[in-house]
Amino acid sequence: MSHTNFFEELTWRRMLHDSMPGTDKLLSSEKVRGYIGFDPTADSLGVGNLVQVMTLLHFQRAGHTPIVLVGGATGMVGDPSGKSEERNLLSSDLLEQNLAGQRRQLERLLDFSGSNAAEMVNNYDWFKGINFLDFIRDTGKHLSINYMMAKDSVEKRISGKDHEGMSFTEFTYQLIQGYDFLHLYQHKGVKLQMGGSDQWGNITTGTELIRRKAKGEAYALTTPLIKKADGTKFGKTEHGNLWLDPKRTSPYEFYQFWLNASDEDVKNYLRIFTLLDQKTVEGMETEHDAAPQNRLLQKTLAKDITIRVHGQDELDVALAATEVLFGKGTIDQLMKLTEDRFLSVFVGAGVPVAELPRDALTARLNVVDLFSEKSQLVASKGEARKLLQGNGLSINKEKVSDPKLMVGADKLINGRYLLLQKGKKDYCLVKVVG
Repeated sequence: MSHTNFFEELTWRRMLHDSMPGTDKLLSSEKVRGYIGFDPTADSLGVGNLVQVMTLLHFQRAGHTPIVLVGGATGMVGDPSGKSEERNLLSSDLLEQNLAGQRRQLERLLDFSGSNAAEMVNNYDWFKGINFLDFIRDTGKHLSINYMMAKDSVEKRISGKDHEGMSFTEFTYQLIQGYDFLHLYQHKGVKLQMGGSDQWGNITTGTELIRRKAKGEAYALTTPLIKKADGTKFGKTEHGNLWLDPKRTSPYEFYQFWLNASDEDVKNYLRIFTLLDQKTVEGMETEHDAAPQNRLLQKTLAKDITIRVHGQDELDVALAATEVLFGKGTIDQLMKLTEDRFLSVFVGAGVPVAELPRDALTARLNVVDLFSEKSQLVASKGEARKLLQGNGLSINKEKVSDPKLMVGADKLINGRYLLLQKGKKDYCLVKVVG
């Protein structure tokens, strides 16, 4: 594959924000080793990190060698870029746990085999042996305070309205990240560092350090920070961050996040987060514009990215859950899941869970009482009866209309659940205890 493709690929995908002069020429003239740093503040990457993972993936597909730097050392310090306050520092045990979780996810998304196999490095491996006095003497002397103070991330914090400034720890971050680039340049032949546009200052500190200390030439490339059209933060849901770890964010919730992307956002997301080629994407955009109600782009995006992050089986579960909760699907497919997975689908979908003593069903429970008193899905017995007459209530996706119906244990899913539904979209999962 031609090396010039990487720049062209990022450009049509709207993923190129800035690059140092000569970067395009470098990429088109040789096989380049380039890296991106990842912050180990959690044991999972979030969807915000996916932009950089995709950058590395396109880099690799263009014939270059991607290097993933996990910041075991820098995670102990904290990056001030884009931050308004200093963050908590992490213990070495917690860092190791976080790095292991992120490593598993990255190995799923990038190719760690072949002629240009991705490689993972941890900057703690070279920083653990560096003496502080040696570092400030051998590295710190190459950058002036004036140079470091002029960086946007530093200037904004120091001149901020609260005037709290920044600690020396944070101030040294750009020097530490710059040293990472220098180390990788000298020991791994890395000539390019990539990252989000908020990292430009830190990345160019590295190129400057390489120029001054190693008398070498290195390059920088950044991607735009993703902002949603409505102004809300990308990658956030009402439950908080959207994670790649299925224990933190269920695959159903992950799938729904992409499925619910607005028409304004989805065209960007399809370019950034899938591997579909330009002709396919532009053709689908035309088809989508002709019938936006079919949500072709959203469905394509959600399926593509859920398969790559979680696999086909989890996509099948997410699709089945979507059909159960928003379509005409039956509950049969979900009944095949383990109890933990079954429960995670509904909790991830924000369905409230109510508890019911097992003996209440042993003696059988009137359907009106079940909906009005045990689930609180219906405000009163009168409303429950009215809804039953109008075919507005369901148990396990089956309509119920008889107000005298007695519900017993034979209705339970997986031996302990009832899925109650009011209208089209209001649900409650009743969990039998005892």
